[in-house]
Amino acid sequence: MIKTIIVDDEAPARELMRSLLQRYFNNKFIIVAECASIKEAQDQIELNQPDLVFLDIKMKNGSGFDLLKRLDKIQFEVIFTTAYSEFALEAIKQSALDYLLKPINPADLIIAIKKFEEKNLNRFELDRIRLLLENLETGSKEYPKIAFPASEGYKLIRASTIKYCVADINYTKIHLIDGTSFVVSKTLKRIEELLPMELFIRPHKSYLVNQNMIKAYSNKEGHFLVLVNNEQIPISSRKKNEILTQIL
Repeated sequence: MIKTIIVDDEAPARELMRSLLQRYFNNKFIIVAECASIKEAQDQIELNQPDLVFLDIKMKNGSGFDLLKRLDKIQFEVIFTTAYSEFALEAIKQSALDYLLKPINPADLIIAIKKFEEKNLNRFELDRIRLLLENLETGSKEYPKIAFPASEGYKLIRASTIKYCVADINYTKIHLIDGTSFVVSKTLKRIEELLPMELFIRPHKSYLVNQNMIKAYSNKEGHFLVLVNNEQIPISSRKKNEILTQIL
């Protein structure tokens, strides 16, 4: 049985989550505690050592992030639940953590649980929680770090250190400023959703480029962006005017 704690300051929300788990995942989860406050949740987590916590982001007595900051060890998976907070959701996405929007759709819950079951609980969960809290604290002062899945766990990469990304069917190759690269099992469209819009442009269906890495535009034998290391990134014909407006 998977030990679970539900943290939400609204009793109807806790009751709904409990009923959904019992209806769709009977005999799979044991709910060891239902908590209405940050302090109560901290005590129950330390006492019960759960495998999974459903954590409301914004509560009357603090946020779910405040709870995570209080814990010395995070050895459980987190699925956030929230009705709003666009900024918080972006930080959660960048940290490769799961969330459910209220009111909770059973189909979304089933998908989130399936993803949970496919994961191995290990030290990389703590890395992703730390990344989430770091991104929340830095806010707009600097570009966030993003968690990219890797064979050994996750690579935590700051967006500004990415030179460009290139699509390879359902995979994407990430090229970094230091000259290294790695492949992730995400489409370029998904990577584009994670990266800051003001920093990256898409000159071609197969490329995303860090604007700070562009040093010139070339129309010799086609249309290209020339990067600081003289690499050339193609610009599609239909994108030419849009890209020139962005970089000039």
